[in-house]
Amino acid sequence: MKKVIAIDGPSGAGKSTVSKTVAKALNFFYLDTGSLYRAVAYYFFKKFGDAVEFSSISEDVIKTELSYIEINYENGRVCLSGEDISLAIREPRVGIITSQLSAMRLIRDFLLPIQRQFAERYDTVAEGRDMTTVVFPDAWKKFYLDASPEIRAKRRYEQLLILGKSITFEEALRDVIDRDKRDSTRKDAPLIRAKDAFYIDTSLYSIDEVVSIILKKVAEDN
Repeated sequence: MKKVIAIDGPSGAGKSTVSKTVAKALNFFYLDTGSLYRAVAYYFFKKFGDAVEFSSISEDVIKTELSYIEINYENGRVCLSGEDISLAIREPRVGIITSQLSAMRLIRDFLLPIQRQFAERYDTVAEGRDMTTVVFPDAWKKFYLDASPEIRAKRRYEQLLILGKSITFEEALRDVIDRDKRDSTRKDAPLIRAKDAFYIDTSLYSIDEVVSIILKKVAEDN
């Protein structure tokens, strides 16, 4: 396996933007593992709509033609059956299904080798919910980004508005709080801070400052 910088944290903590910037600065590749889970959720959403029967999901998921295609150091694209769904998977309803699917061992077992195989090919900045604890427990560097629910909801709300999505701040905040609860209490691979992960409260810093802290920490530990 190549060098892996693993970054965990709750939704809206700034993981994606920070990870992309760090990857570019270090000439690493960026792996957005959350997009993989969203792609699987999108598959089931397209198939069943909001009425997904999670208890009935079995090996059917293996039939999805899911791939993560690296475009450059800043951006990745997720394709399902050859279709670029990178924007479609950001729908709020897909996000709700994603959080529920991510708690299923079958889904996690399906996506685990995809993530690890990526890191076997490239020096990688991988961000998600269990990068430091499950997917890359022996990662070269580990970080945990956090922020208050209100700040994370504001970031999510503004991001979705830019994408042209219709959502209120209250809906964004409720989604953040609900997802935090599901992610931290699920049986398999719950969202927790690894003991050896460097903690950063992104509420206190700009994106550039968070990136600077990470790059400085990486340089100090070399």
